[in-house]
Amino acid sequence: MRGPFLLLLRGLRGRWAGVAVCCVLAGCTSNAPTPRGEVKGAPTHAAELAQSDANRMATLAMQENLDGLLRLADKLYRRNPAEWRKGAATGREQALEQLRTAVLQRQPWAPLQGRRDIAAMALALAPEFAGDRVAAFIHATADMVITAHGGKTEFFLLDGVDAQHLYNAARNVETAVWLLAQRRNAQGQPLLLADEIGQQRRNLSFEREFGKIIARLDLLAAFTTEKYRRAAISYVQGIVGGTFLQFLPVR
Repeated sequence: MRGPFLLLLRGLRGRWAGVAVCCVLAGCTSNAPTPRGEVKGAPTHAAELAQSDANRMATLAMQENLDGLLRLADKLYRRNPAEWRKGAATGREQALEQLRTAVLQRQPWAPLQGRRDIAAMALALAPEFAGDRVAAFIHATADMVITAHGGKTEFFLLDGVDAQHLYNAARNVETAVWLLAQRRNAQGQPLLLADEIGQQRRNLSFEREFGKIIARLDLLAAFTTEKYRRAAISYVQGIVGGTFLQFLPVR
């Protein structure tokens, strides 16, 4: 009896040792960092000498917002390939490049019939609009965002932005996202397929990208308001400091 019993104990020890090793390996795997990219600063240019910290922040936020809108265009084209086929492009990549050029160079978009800013957004989100809705919507939204920044995409020492206009732009993006999700065309279908929630698949990447744009606009609006408020406080502090915070003679 003793021999078989010892063999049984040894077998159990072997099994538990294997389980322990698996647990350790699983723990190491779960705690291992997953590469998710890294922060990369923009290359330095001589023009930055004419930019304050606030100017640089506004410029970077604008670049990120325009890049975000163009990423959304790519994602929308992938879910709605029939849209880019309505234009003259021979493929999705060419359609994106044409849209990018028009946005960055502030060229008018013919299907929008000369409308800009919020008037263009309203047309792009109208159920009866028959053109490339992805390009029209992204172009109009980008134009609205740039208009809210005083028509500029780069900012220097003599430039300023209106905090209320930035705040309004953020609300406009919120409204556009809601309309995109709620409105239907004549066939009862969504104007554009975007976020997807189903039993087999869940994709909320569109909402996240729009949320980033809204957050940047709101942050810049708050920062702009704070900048002027802090300037007034600093002015008062300078007056008070000049009167009460002086060294006194000691001899």
